[in-house]
Amino acid sequence: MEKIRKLFGGIDLSWKKVIIWAIAAGAYTAIMAMLPIARNTSFADLTVSFEVWILFGIIIIMNSRSPVDSALKCVVFFLISQPLVYLIQDLINQSSLFITYYRYWFMWTVATVPMGFIGHYMKKDKWWGLLILTPILILLGDQFSGYLSKTMFSFPRHLLTTVFCIITLIIYPLCIFKNKINKILGTAVSGLIITVMTVLCLVNPPVYSTDILSDGEEYNFDGTYSVYLTDESYGELNIRYEEAIESYMVHAEFKKAGKTEFVLESPNGEKTTFDIEIERDTFDVVKK
Repeated sequence: MEKIRKLFGGIDLSWKKVIIWAIAAGAYTAIMAMLPIARNTSFADLTVSFEVWILFGIIIIMNSRSPVDSALKCVVFFLISQPLVYLIQDLINQSSLFITYYRYWFMWTVATVPMGFIGHYMKKDKWWGLLILTPILILLGDQFSGYLSKTMFSFPRHLLTTVFCIITLIIYPLCIFKNKINKILGTAVSGLIITVMTVLCLVNPPVYSTDILSDGEEYNFDGTYSVYLTDESYGELNIRYEEAIESYMVHAEFKKAGKTEFVLESPNGEKTTFDIEIERDTFDVVKK
């Protein structure tokens, strides 16, 4: 635990270290975004969400010498690392991700100036330090909820990110504060966030709702047909008529990711079987 605490105030964080760290973080993130094997895994999650970047920001804040030093190092770190994520991908893939996506991250980068300045006052170890930390804990709790839902749907994908969110929610109040009351209250807040988000995910389990087959393209069917998954644990299928496009559709309510089959059966018993690979927000259908 002492080695972990050193991250939150025991590092001589020079400007040289900040710049090298920013370059390394940006390059690593770009690589994870491009590696096919990392797609839809915990290793690529930092390309789209905040949990790891929150840790980087807090480490910078806690190892800076003053509020101004904290604000400047935070903004420089993100001004280097975030553009690199997209520029490296654009250079290698001849894409235009920087123009398309960096605007969003640039707004967050600008926000690190006041966040870094105000966040430095957590080092005062006063009761209001917990008020400064709480919005960050709530943001991290939102990330935890999203990844817990993804893990439930696509286990064990995103499990490492889910665990990472839990661990950081707990260690932030324990390692940022020395005051015992702040530690207890901060840990209680984190525990409450973890509990509430977990209950919400369990009460409202993830469902991927989508249409997977259309009448009139390669196949013909109507409301007299039936359709079903060979393994019902993956969810439910039904045929419904979409008035907007005047066509029958096979609609799916998927409960988990994986590979299975579904059968389209005519009124006279003729069956057409399909392989389907389900992911959290996409699918692939192939006729057998």
